[in-house]
Amino acid sequence: MDYVSALVPPVVMAVFFIGVIRVIVKTQGGVNKAKEDAAVDAALARADGVRQTSPDTDA
Repeated sequence: MDYVSALVPPVVMAVFFIGVIRVIVKTQGGVNKAKEDAAVDAALARADGVRQTSPDTDA
């Protein structure tokens, strides 16, 4: 019975991992893709704007 207790944790982790991957793949694209892309673009634009407007303290 030791082999059963040795195999249970890896099997449980594998099932969980497969479930996570399936959720990630299912949520890619579709209706939410444009909304997610817009949110990422806005965050990148804000970060770029902050970087450009911050004063240089190296001088």
